[in-house]
Amino acid sequence: MKQYEHPPAEAFRLTAILHALSDPYRLSIVQKLSVLQPQPCAPLQGDRPKSSVSHHFSVMRKAGLVRTVVVGVNHMNSLRDAELESRFPGLLKTILDAAARSAELSPQD
Repeated sequence: MKQYEHPPAEAFRLTAILHALSDPYRLSIVQKLSVLQPQPCAPLQGDRPKSSVSHHFSVMRKAGLVRTVVVGVNHMNSLRDAELESRFPGLLKTILDAAARSAELSPQD
């Protein structure tokens, strides 16, 4: 059974977190997880290829944004929000609030 490595909170780097959140797809995953967690990969995948989704989750895990736990055949994903809040107080909330405001101001397709 595959287990994933997750950095300890003291190893989180602001630049890695900001890099991970700079991608619109990864930001959308974090937004979805902020509303409902844990979630398996499938509902977060959309129409993206599995290899692409795996890469994005790897970037977020290495940055410390998400924790992935294998439960049977599912890979359950959760935000590491308490650890992020401890390391960088207010950062995740500020980014999620800004993303929500930005989405409100964007014209709908």
